Amino acid sequence: MTFLHNKSILITGGTGSFGKSFIKHALAHLEPKRIAVLSRDELKQYEFRNEIGDDPRMRWFIGDVRDRDRLDRAFSGVDVVIHAAAMKQVDTAEYNPFECIATNVMGAENVINAAIDAGVERVVALSTDKASSPINLYGASKLCSDKLFVAGNNYAGHTSTRFAVVRYGNVMGSRGSVLPVFQRLAATGKIPITDDRMTRFWITLPQAIQFVVDAFDRMYGGEIFVPRIPSATILDLAKAVAPDASLEIIGIRPGEKLHEEMISENDARRTYVFDDHYVIAPMLESWSESPVFNSGKLVKEGFSYSSNTNDQWLNVDQIRELANTPT
Repeated sequence: MTFLHNKSILITGGTGSFGKSFIKHALAHLEPKRIAVLSRDELKQYEFRNEIGDDPRMRWFIGDVRDRDRLDRAFSGVDVVIHAAAMKQVDTAEYNPFECIATNVMGAENVINAAIDAGVERVVALSTDKASSPINLYGASKLCSDKLFVAGNNYAGHTSTRFAVVRYGNVMGSRGSVLPVFQRLAATGKIPITDDRMTRFWITLPQAIQFVVDAFDRMYGGEIFVPRIPSATILDLAKAVAPDASLEIIGIRPGEKLHEEMISENDARRTYVFDDHYVIAPMLESWSESPVFNSGKLVKEGFSYSSNTNDQWLNVDQIRELANTPT
């Protein structure tokens, strides 16, 4: 039985790819007391409500994480928060930097304060591989968000509210994934490739959902959880989706990395390895007695978790199979 059993759960950004899939999974398997969606887009909420049908456990809030007063109202009576709301498009963030900070950083602060004041038990914030050694504003804003949520445990003081972060790579089938783009372009017979050396971490939506569920069970407060997941080359991704298409090299876009990273060499000094995941410990020693850290094994000096040096790789057939995994 998971910690989420019979809990009142709220998901910020609940009509995104992760939020919708998580809600379907939770309603079918986790037996929540209720699930509340907080999101800005009334059309997406309307469409999703029609998709899942009437369920007495569902609640729907139109709101924005920038609006602290709205969060105070939405968090009332909530046991658990999954913070999935974010401004995620790299180029959009670069062109609208103040908007990115307002949502990803100030919004994170609002969620932390509202959760503490409402007596929320546990909060898990979703991060991204771009938050490790960031080179664009989106990644930098998510790194700042990660640090806010980790420090939120100290800020919570004597209260029972605890915060943790889940950081994973590209999600197959999500709106931001390159796979749907390749699938749409396959019929044209030509696939644009930014750089044929490029690699990325990959995880399916069901795997991401289960990892978040597990994080609630594992968390003590202050951890950044990172799954041990496979990498794939951009060439193999293209071959899996459009094997007969020709490839056009167009060059790396601004703010894009050749390889992604989820744990930097500097963070490795505080990183513990488990069978299927890593845990980055917080910098402050007030969490040093956590059973999570005491049960793990510190990674070797000089370790980093990068998509090009990964010890797990997907081949073309595996990519094709995972790309067709139901969400």
